[in-house]
Amino acid sequence: MKKISTLVLSSILLMSTIACSENAKTSMNAPDSTEKTGAISTKKTVQDNQNDATSKVRQDQLDSDIRAREQRNNLTGGDADRANSDLSSEVRSKLEANIPNGSLTVSAKDGAVVVSGTVQTQNQLDKIEFLAKQIKGVKSVNIAAKVAIAVPDKKQ
Repeated sequence: MKKISTLVLSSILLMSTIACSENAKTSMNAPDSTEKTGAISTKKTVQDNQNDATSKVRQDQLDSDIRAREQRNNLTGGDADRANSDLSSEVRSKLEANIPNGSLTVSAKDGAVVVSGTVQTQNQLDKIEFLAKQIKGVKSVNIAAKVAIAVPDKKQ
């Protein structure tokens, strides 16, 4: 039984490490790294992002992530060091829930969070730092995102 428990735990840790090794993205068309700011989206892309972010499945995922983090914080007393992948994932979830039509990429290292990509309005851009700093463990926020109003779709 001890060997099976060890095997199961190590498998879970390995899978979570692999799954969390990439930057957290709020949409499929968000930049691949925080070194880029992202391309200007079309109105269709913005609508698709918003539909995905507000879908029942996505909201259930966000709620599940929040519950898991709360349970983890309750077990550790909330004072444990936060993993970079956990910070970036949690900031991404917060931004996705509050800026559903943005195309943002989030990375974190030792409490320093970098957010890049595009949002539709200056108001959304101004919210990013405030929302990110609400996450426990975030020490600083560097915003490399820009406002890029969606362009109309080209008719073919």
